[in-house]
Amino acid sequence: MELYYPPISYRVSEIDDGVLLKTVLQKRMGVSRKLLSRLKMTEQGIMLNGIRVYISVKVSAGDLVEIRMEQERSDDILPQPMDLDILYEDEFLLVVNKAPGTIVHPTHGHYTNTLANGVVHYWQEQGLNYRFRAIHRLDQDTSGVLAIAKNPYIHQHISEQMIAGTVDKRYVALVHGVPNPDAGDIDGPIDRDPLEPHRRMVTPNGYSSLTRYKVREPYNGKAALVELKLETGRTHQIRVHMSSISHPLIGDKMYRHPLYERESVDQMDKEALAIISLDESINRQALHAESLTFVHPIVSENMTFSAPIPEDMLQLLEHLKEDN
Repeated sequence: MELYYPPISYRVSEIDDGVLLKTVLQKRMGVSRKLLSRLKMTEQGIMLNGIRVYISVKVSAGDLVEIRMEQERSDDILPQPMDLDILYEDEFLLVVNKAPGTIVHPTHGHYTNTLANGVVHYWQEQGLNYRFRAIHRLDQDTSGVLAIAKNPYIHQHISEQMIAGTVDKRYVALVHGVPNPDAGDIDGPIDRDPLEPHRRMVTPNGYSSLTRYKVREPYNGKAALVELKLETGRTHQIRVHMSSISHPLIGDKMYRHPLYERESVDQMDKEALAIISLDESINRQALHAESLTFVHPIVSENMTFSAPIPEDMLQLLEHLKEDN
């Protein structure tokens, strides 16, 4: 017996009376060619008024079109108990507040203790079968809002919004120094560093990248709480861009302050030592995905998901306020 995800339905309007079912599926429901091929091969994949039909039939106003996708399992991911901070969940979507230090998906050398391991265990404890489909990714040490699709249709639709640039992704970060001006755009192409492939850098021949920033609160000239909006989604984009304007994220071990280039601590002045002290006050880059806004593919409304600033960054904020 085949198991299916909850059906996704569409009621045919007067304007589509007499058009092909295929047109309704692609133009009104936004079913991709790849998914359409899968649905055609599924026993109850495409239904019209409760009956399996060919996509070449014509529809009438008032008809009910339904698509059903077979349930999938993440058999390649080991279920593992984990405390999850769930911000939102329905039968199509799961949104969590990812803890700092957590890898999103198993990779070579990291097969356990990832967010995927915990989510798959959480679903299986409820007797549910979903394939883990993170709609976007966060660096291991970046905390905050992360959305996970429960079926390929939801993943496709939100991914398309990402590509179209209609998803609003906002972060907060603690950076060295206070950017001047206190709001602006960082429009710097990004590509791999040829000398260190794991790093990224701003380079004229890189991929177009745009980050908008705004200082929320300065701290005595030595640090600032900054709000950032991503207009593109390059690897390490915020970290690379803030470093490129000489305001690297506090605690970032990869994109460190240029004063670290001094040969030894003995050569460092008071300012440099203060920067090192700030970096050592948090065990990761001080970056948090604060909110995520997109159109829910089923509800068809803009939804915003938010996660509070985590404890380690709050402690650093308090330290900065005391010295302000």
